[in-house]
Order: sequence, then structure tokens, then C-alpha cells
Amino acid sequence: MKKIVGYNNKVTNTNKYDVDGIPPLKEAIPLGLQHIFAMFLSNIAVPIIIAGVVGITGSDLTILVQSAMIMAGVATIIQCYPIWRVGAGLPIVMGTSFGFLPTNIAIASSYGISGLLGASLVGGLFGGTLGFFIKKLRRFFPKIVTGTVVLTIGLSLLPTGIIAMAGGSGSENFGSAKNWMVALLVLVIVIFLNRYAKGMAKTSSILIGIVVGYMVALPLGMVEFSAIREATWFSIPKPFYFPMEFYWGAILPMLIMFIVTSVETVGDVTAITNGGADREPTPDELSGSVIANGFTSSLAAVFNSLPNTSFSQNVGMIAFTKIMSRYVVALGAAFLILAGLIPKFGALISTMPQAVIGGATVIIFSQITLTGIDILTSEPLNERAKIIIGLSLVFGLGLSQVPDAMNAFPDIVKLLFGESGITIACFVAIVLNLVIPGDPIREDA
Repeated sequence: MKKIVGYNNKVTNTNKYDVDGIPPLKEAIPLGLQHIFAMFLSNIAVPIIIAGVVGITGSDLTILVQSAMIMAGVATIIQCYPIWRVGAGLPIVMGTSFGFLPTNIAIASSYGISGLLGASLVGGLFGGTLGFFIKKLRRFFPKIVTGTVVLTIGLSLLPTGIIAMAGGSGSENFGSAKNWMVALLVLVIVIFLNRYAKGMAKTSSILIGIVVGYMVALPLGMVEFSAIREATWFSIPKPFYFPMEFYWGAILPMLIMFIVTSVETVGDVTAITNGGADREPTPDELSGSVIANGFTSSLAAVFNSLPNTSFSQNVGMIAFTKIMSRYVVALGAAFLILAGLIPKFGALISTMPQAVIGGATVIIFSQITLTGIDILTSEPLNERAKIIIGLSLVFGLGLSQVPDAMNAFPDIVKLLFGESGITIACFVAIVLNLVIPGDPIREDA
């Protein structure tokens, strides 16, 4: 197979599904839409939640949702096709992050949407700057750390997948037989096509499962079309629609969160290259991903959107389909921008029942978990490694499920560690890797 030199002097081949591959549009469009369907509802859920906290409704809420779609699309394209050193040159899907949600809620409750956007602007600049030093910091993130972070990401997402299969949090018919029937139908279709189909039916198994699930959900009365009727046909986002305000009380926790999400991005990028291409990420890929993670979040703040980061469900999709083409993901991002510019189009996608999304994403989340296991088991696990992994999972998953156990701690500690298993697991893994004797830092890992 012919070899070519791709982004950052990576040697790649001309397979249409490799990083630099360009599948024909008849394949690329449905493959790209798979990625958008997997992240769409999560991407718009965060601004909707924040709007409820600060009392934003009507046209102002529309602005928040519209901005979330457009800026996620822009950030994704920049990750796929970098500008200077901003971007990884990999199929990384960006979106409004649930990882920031507890911090966002706390800041918005105290300082309003203007204080939150101001903190996001400063935090994004800080996070982007961190990316320029990631090559030096990389030595602190060997496989024992990144593998633990990826594994924690996957495990922490599994309840989200189950909640979606049951109908979504707050659903009036949560856990109903109807929701489970549709979700399991989607899951069975995805698994069957991925295992036994060929060609586009195999590579588009997730999209096909979602479409079939949607069609089944229609006569069951699970689809609500009121959002489409209320949406306008065309709208252009306005920068600084919400004026920015700057408070140290809002900025400090946001800076810390960008450190945490930078580590999470390193984990996601590692999972993408390991799961999709069976290799470790290059230093330039890691640096570019973190730089983009920060700077696109600052750009998003200018256009009234909350911080962006890599979406783990799309990482799992790459591991599941083995399709690494950044062209495919960038094409999906273009549809995401279109959904923001044409609100009726976005509203149509938002009618997708949670049960349908859950049936498709639960297997994606499982693939993230398995990718973490693959990273950790790529080298023999000695006693030291087992202690680091075990305690990281104990505190990461344990404390996040029992946040009241931290009631005696200062508010800033509870804000950062009380609800994020990924944050705690990352912190514990880094510290234990440094303090437990036995080759704690490996620059070649």
C-alpha cells in the first residue's frame, strides 16, 4: 500500500479510512453524522442546564444552544485540520464538556453567565498555553497514568449510557418497557451489523441503528416535534451577546479545571491513536490537542459558548469502527455548524429520543473502558502498577459516588473532586506514580 507523509510528518498510508484518508461523500456523510448523533444531545444539554441555573429562557436560551453547536463544530474542524500548532491533526470531536458542569454551575450561581464566560475566556487561554509545554509535562503521564484516566472515563460513562437507555434523566416514563425495547433494538442492530455486515452497512452500523430506532420510536409516541415548529430558519451568532465579567473567585476554579481537562484530553488522544491506529500519540499531536482544547474554549466564550473539550463517546466510536479519517469527522462538524446556523435543522436532531441514543452509545462507552484496559495491559502489570491503578479507581469512582464523604473539606476541594471521578483518579494516579518507588517517571512511555 502506498505510503504518504501526513500532518506533523507522520507516515501514513492511502487507505481511505486512515487519518489522511478521504472516503467518497456517499460514505463520509453517514460516517460523519454518526459522530454528531453520538454527541449532539450531550453538547446542548450543558448550556440548557446552565440556563436553568441562571434563569435564562426564550431567545437568550436559543443563543446559548446555537452557540454550543457552532463552536463545537469549529473546534472539531480545528482539531482535525490544525491552524499553526493549534490542533492535533486527528479525528477529535469537540463539544461542551460535562466535565466542567459542576464548576460551571457553581460559578454561574455566584457570578451569573457573564462571570462564567469571563472565567472561560481566561481559563481557555491558560489551558491553551499549557499545551505548548506538554512535551516537558508528558513525562509525568506514562501509560500507567493515561491508561487509568481512559479506564476511569469509560467506567464513569457507563451509568450515563444506562440512564439514556432507560429514557434519560428526568423522563416521565424512565425505565419503561418501551424505552428498553427501543434501546435494546438499536444495540442489537449495531452489534449485528458490526459483526456480520460488510462495507458501508458495517462501518455505518451505529448510524443505521439510530435511524431504525428513531423510526420505531415515531409510532410509539416517543418523538416530540414542538421544538421544530418553534425554531427559526436561519440565525447568525453574535459575539459578546452576553457581556463578560471577570472575578478571581470564578477564574481560579476554572484554571484548575483546565489543568484537569488537559489531562483528560491527553487520555482521549491516547485512546484514539491506540484504539484506532494501534500506536501511541506523537508529542506534536498531544501538544496540538491541548492547545486547541484551551484556545477554542476562549473563542467559544467570545461567541457565548461554554468550555469545549474532547468528547469521549466519539473516542469510543473510533475504537469500535476503526475509522480514523479526520475528513469524516470534519464533515460531521460541518453539519454541526449547519445545525447551529439553521436552528430548525438542529431542532430536528434534538428530537432524537434518549433511549435511541443510549442504545447506540452504551457500546461506545464500553469500548472506551476496554481501550483503557488495553493501554494498561500493554506492559506487564507488576505490584506497583496494581496499587496505582487500584487506588486510583477506588478513590476516583468511590468518592464521586459518595460526594457527602467530603463534607468536611473546603468548598474548592468539593467543587473540584466531589463529583468528578476522572479528576480524582487522575490526581491519585499522578501522585502515586511519583511517590511509589520503581521507575516513577518514564520519558519513553
